[in-house]
Amino acid sequence: MTEPQVSPLEPMPDDWRRALAVVAHPDDLEYGCSAAIAAWTDGGREVTYVLATRGEAGIDTLDPARCGPLREQEQQASAAVVGVSTVEFLNHQDGVIEYGVPLRRDIAAAIRRHRPELVITLNHRDTWGGVAWNTPDHVAVGRATLDAAGDAGNRWIFPELAAQGLQPWNGVRWVAVAGSSTPTHAVDATPGLERAIHSLLEHRTYIEVLTDEDPETYVRTFLTGTAQSLSPRFDGKPAVAFELFAR
Repeated sequence: MTEPQVSPLEPMPDDWRRALAVVAHPDDLEYGCSAAIAAWTDGGREVTYVLATRGEAGIDTLDPARCGPLREQEQQASAAVVGVSTVEFLNHQDGVIEYGVPLRRDIAAAIRRHRPELVITLNHRDTWGGVAWNTPDHVAVGRATLDAAGDAGNRWIFPELAAQGLQPWNGVRWVAVAGSSTPTHAVDATPGLERAIHSLLEHRTYIEVLTDEDPETYVRTFLTGTAQSLSPRFDGKPAVAFELFAR
């Protein structure tokens, strides 16, 4: 039998200067695409992180009042490893984020505030492909980010934002979805992979309750394996993949 053909991944666009990454939790970007972010910041591009929650419900053995500030600190340190200095939190409640107008408004405000050309988010579909079920927070934030990219440019949607000094921004050219089971584009992971490993390791409190493995072994195996699995579709190079929606 002939092997099924897999479509090649196209290189991500590189004619942009500012990106905004919007995800639900601390560590979402580190599991998904921080090797690409490291390469982008190395090239002089500006990347800002916006997180809907502080991940306060993510560790069973830690009360949310203690867990949230700890995970916020780990996220700040993690972002710094890959050249990101601005990390904002929208203060939605971890685990019960609701897709809807308030979430769209908060993300549209962030887009107007930072005026990116590229917006990055995480898989907004029900599964990771097959029967691996996604979490409601990822679905809500990913879907709201795709919608907010349009909301941010429409002066008649959320006019109260303009009254707060956040004028419409219709400059988003693409929304890139990490963790998609149907990616279309990719970035060479090689230049940023080592920093991506160290970036994810900053989430040590979370990782140590997630696995009994040595944290560095776990992180290195996971990120290297994911990047290498995409190499047949990206000219033999380990990659970070995205599903790219042009606007």
